[in-house]
Amino acid sequence: MTRHVNPDAARAAVDFARLTEQPAFLALLDTVRARRGEFDRLRHVPRDVVAQMKAARIFRASTPTKFGGDAMAPHHFLKMVEKISEVDGSTGWVAAFGSANTYIAALPEESQAVIYAEGPDQVYAGGLYPLQRAERVEGGWKVTGRWRFASGCMGADWIGVGITGGTGTPVVKMAVAPAAEVEIIENWDVMGMRATGSHDTTVTDKFYADAWTCDRGAAGIFEDTLYRYPALAYQAEVHAAVNLGLARAALDLAREAANAGKLMPGAPRLADRAYFRQGIAEGEARLRAARAFYYESAEEAWDLLAGREALPLDKVNLLRLSASHASRAASETVLTCYRIFGMAAVESTHRMQQILRDSLVVTQHAALNDATIDNAGAVLIGLPAPVGYP
Repeated sequence: MTRHVNPDAARAAVDFARLTEQPAFLALLDTVRARRGEFDRLRHVPRDVVAQMKAARIFRASTPTKFGGDAMAPHHFLKMVEKISEVDGSTGWVAAFGSANTYIAALPEESQAVIYAEGPDQVYAGGLYPLQRAERVEGGWKVTGRWRFASGCMGADWIGVGITGGTGTPVVKMAVAPAAEVEIIENWDVMGMRATGSHDTTVTDKFYADAWTCDRGAAGIFEDTLYRYPALAYQAEVHAAVNLGLARAALDLAREAANAGKLMPGAPRLADRAYFRQGIAEGEARLRAARAFYYESAEEAWDLLAGREALPLDKVNLLRLSASHASRAASETVLTCYRIFGMAAVESTHRMQQILRDSLVVTQHAALNDATIDNAGAVLIGLPAPVGYP
């Protein structure tokens, strides 16, 4: 098949690929590097830094072009998340929710017009589980409930919740409202990913009009290629990108320590220890191999969709598998770096310790855990795709 490439689209892709070299993005990295300890103490990324993320085009990445957004190819956006995560995992995780506007792209156009009335840089956060039963009323839904893991909610402009209800077969929907109308319960008390602010959210007897609900996981209503990209696979990818960044940070930190002095007199430098050199080499190879599979899968999927081809099951399965594999391989690389680094890394404030704690949290995400590897294997050998997968 001959594919005709739109020159304007090709130029835009080049520009997106260079976003990590732009002054606003580099300034964001400097801010995160200087203030990540503050974020950790606060347990969230402050709104002034979220504003810097907006300036770096993080939160217009999945905004429809109709509303001034970039509707960016995932493989470009993932590199932005990865680069931020090299500096701080929690901030990378919050930045990853620049992809989450793919969810609200399924809302009716008139609702999206309200969301983007003040510009394309809108921050959406959603703690969609556990699903809460809602009462069907005239024109919408009456909702009471509490939801977990609303990462980034402290800096969000809009917050979504997951509901189910109705007569007959229950529907599963996402309901969206301005962040000010949703109560945040600050209960995020964890060892890793502390600054993601993944608190609980709650509403009581709140009315959501039908125009502010959509089916959970529904495709966006606009023609941008992004809204035909599998939404759940994309969410797995953005979280895996965090671990890729953390693994790169761990390898860089270990290499910097290779020639450092040792506490014990007469002890060899790390650089003179075979296990250290082998660990660095194995970690580098493992990370690069996993990263290549991960980006290859994302780019191939995008090319198919941009050519107006439907994405077959085997390609969606590779998106999920490559994301889970990247997360796991990156975490193993971090563990290797921690193991060969020495006693300094056990200090709670040591950068390697922080990287380790963050990377282990990533592998626990439902989109990346061991069950996803099992599901991918089932599809690879021709078994029916498990319910809800890929």
